[in-house]
Amino acid sequence: MFSEIRRNPLLILFFIFGMLIVVYIIAALSNMLYSQLVLHPGDFINVIKDPDVLKSIWLTLYTSFIATAIGVILGIPLAYILARYEFYGKDIIEAIVDIPIIIPHTVAGIALFSLLMKRGVVGVAFSKLGIVFQDNMWGIVMAMFFVSCPFFVGTAREGFKSVNPNLESVARTLGASQWKSFYQIALPLTSRHIFSGAIMSWARGISEFGAIIIIAYYPMIASTMILARFNTNGLLGSQPIAVLLIIICFITFVALRLVSKRGRRI
Repeated sequence: MFSEIRRNPLLILFFIFGMLIVVYIIAALSNMLYSQLVLHPGDFINVIKDPDVLKSIWLTLYTSFIATAIGVILGIPLAYILARYEFYGKDIIEAIVDIPIIIPHTVAGIALFSLLMKRGVVGVAFSKLGIVFQDNMWGIVMAMFFVSCPFFVGTAREGFKSVNPNLESVARTLGASQWKSFYQIALPLTSRHIFSGAIMSWARGISEFGAIIIIAYYPMIASTMILARFNTNGLLGSQPIAVLLIIICFITFVALRLVSKRGRRI
């Protein structure tokens, strides 16, 4: 690649502009990592030993995983329909699915709070079943699911589009049922896109803050705890938690991408 860049002036220009993005991201993260791991390692060690911090990070990863699982279960059928069939109102449905990406996070939080609070239309019905969303773990899950599901549906939809529908048609002519041709042909051939979409969805759930803080400030996930510590102790109280979350997320997502890359080669 680098030899080709040297021979092509346009690629040199593109490489320089592209590296500006990379340098900007590295500068922002490395400055914070250096401040904590080199200049104030004691504060970082104290955070690692803080059970409240570890609990909030675990809750963040766990609730995002549940939200992603719900998105995968409900999103695969929707993505398949949107990829395979043309019908009246399809463009409207696709636009509705993408709305959580473009609306402000606080708007999403207010909409969810109005729907899921104890006096909300859905909240009242679920409270009779013993399920509460307001200031509850399930409120966090539903907020994460709302903002992250478009990423999974969009990626899975593109995956199903990349699979030739004639393969399923051939399977049907050979006696396979519609369900069997789906889970033995379409689903395996789309597995890489599904896995990538799930990673993106999980990452989006972890990063969510605006919607969650409105519907479920408690129990605290990592982002809300960082805000609370920042409001009380400034950078000294919030930065170590942010660094720990960055390290955990970086290791996790690098591992997941390596698994995805390995599966692609196989």
